Amino acid sequence: MIMNEKIKASEVHLTGVNGEDLGIVSTREALQMAKQLKVDLVCLSLASSPPPCQLIDHAAHKQQVQKEKQKERKAEKGMKTKEIRLSAYIEDHDYDTKKRQAERVLQAGDAVSLTVKLEKKESEEAKKLVQQLVNELKHCGKQEKGIQVSGKQVVALLLPLA
Repeated sequence: MIMNEKIKASEVHLTGVNGEDLGIVSTREALQMAKQLKVDLVCLSLASSPPPCQLIDHAAHKQQVQKEKQKERKAEKGMKTKEIRLSAYIEDHDYDTKKRQAERVLQAGDAVSLTVKLEKKESEEAKKLVQQLVNELKHCGKQEKGIQVSGKQVVALLLPLA
């Protein structure tokens, strides 16, 4: 990336900080504008004459590029599934804590597996508990399949919205 005084062309086609077209300007004048606005003059391409240049707040630009790279890496890795374990007879406070935990995971873009380990004859209570939690989390996640009741556990998988 060619910036500021390293641009050797006598004239540049200048674009402002907010994307407005400032036309063809001498390089010296463009550098003065950049200093007044406390931004950098960046040459976008050397292929055309006069070269297109833009006034860019370099720190903000660098931060934006870094955020884009981070999003790409996260999309590349794919979605993780986090398991949240509950018991069929859970206290209200613990229930609220598990619900907030599930919301946080879903909003981060990962899937949540709600699992209730069964003891004795708790399957109906466990199924009601999971259904209630799924209904309360509809604003940030959607259920992939129905609630699965297998021998020793009740499981529901929630996927994040969008």
